[in-house]
Amino acid sequence: MSELVPEPRQKPAVPMKPMGINANLLGYIGIDTIIEQMRKKTMKTGFDFNIMVVGQSGLGKSTLVNTLFKSQVSRKSSGWNREEKIPKTVEIKAIGHVIEEGGVKMKLTVIDTPGFGDQINNENCWEPIEKYINEQYEKFLKEEVNIARKKRIPDTRVHCCLYFISPTGHSLRPLDLEFMKHLSKVVNIIPVIAKADTMTLEEKTEFKQRVRKELEVNGIEFYPQKEFDEDLEDKTENDKIRESMPFAVVGSDKEYQVNGKRVLGRKTPWGIIEVENLTHCEFALLRDFVIRTHLQDLKEVTHNIHYETYRAKRLNDNGGLPPMTVETEENHESNL
Repeated sequence: MSELVPEPRQKPAVPMKPMGINANLLGYIGIDTIIEQMRKKTMKTGFDFNIMVVGQSGLGKSTLVNTLFKSQVSRKSSGWNREEKIPKTVEIKAIGHVIEEGGVKMKLTVIDTPGFGDQINNENCWEPIEKYINEQYEKFLKEEVNIARKKRIPDTRVHCCLYFISPTGHSLRPLDLEFMKHLSKVVNIIPVIAKADTMTLEEKTEFKQRVRKELEVNGIEFYPQKEFDEDLEDKTENDKIRESMPFAVVGSDKEYQVNGKRVLGRKTPWGIIEVENLTHCEFALLRDFVIRTHLQDLKEVTHNIHYETYRAKRLNDNGGLPPMTVETEENHESNL
């Protein structure tokens, strides 16, 4: 009988050293398709953008917003009729529209503030506006902390506040400074000089410089804030924008024939003021800034900075616990 020869024990496999990922070795992975995936998802779901307009009546707020989005998204008011009473307090009116362009849907909400700055005594007239902005943060926070929260939380937070400065050519009013000082801490403020066609080019340049200086002296930061520049490229781009602000603008939804072309403009005794002509006003700069280059950033700064600041304060005031919602209150009562 032959002896059983034990099989030689196999040596444990030595793990291979990890190799550096090399695009040439592994070939195309497809990471860059994430941009297309995000685009398709946005095309399906669409997105929200909420813009607030603040300023005295008669500064063309509604007209400018309609011009900005090339749609009748904001109701015009032709000033106060004699029969109408000027509101005793600031009102908040939100109007929602769905705008579609190139297959992308945007739910645009325009928040108007009739009555702001129209009183004999305008003391603290910014308070209802701040209250409204914080209420939207609270609404979003309560949706977030729900146990069975919605897959997509409705976003009513104010992403941008266009503040209309009267084209006096002199200086900012105390009300302007007071409003921007308080509200710049809770919302992205973009100051604009309204009805810029009432000033000469020299007056406009001097007024813009004076406004920037007054804001700086009073420690008021408008969007895009320097502290939120993420890198050198951001800083370089945003520095150019900051140097151009506040944008001196003209709004109009009327078209005129100029050199064989139909253009948006305002008819004056000395000619047509072309809204989209940079030699006439800075509307095109404002539109490109708000919609074509910084719309997503406005939303991100709102969520990551202003909303997070509000959220942290609320949780801290509540001892680290989330605010009570209807759902959590019912669950709490059922457990008692």
